[in-house]
Amino acid sequence: MIVCVCKSVSDRTIRSSIADGIDSFDELQFELGVASCCGKCEESVRDVMLQSGVCASRCGVVERHQQVQSVAEVVQVTFYERKAA
Repeated sequence: MIVCVCKSVSDRTIRSSIADGIDSFDELQFELGVASCCGKCEESVRDVMLQSGVCASRCGVVERHQQVQSVAEVVQVTFYERKAA
């Protein structure tokens, strides 16, 4: 499956790079160019890294999910009913 459309990088290519010793997101970004154009693939690349057994500490997946949860706890959402004119 193509993960990075801009650079045409597949999940197989990412897994192969990890097998060759790349163990951080920054190294993958440098070597393959992922998430360097539009950036939409960053989360998918990090998920492939996590599935491949690389890293809670090096790819930032765990920290990122914890940050999202803590922000969700802080933000309160209020819905207002809109009345017809």
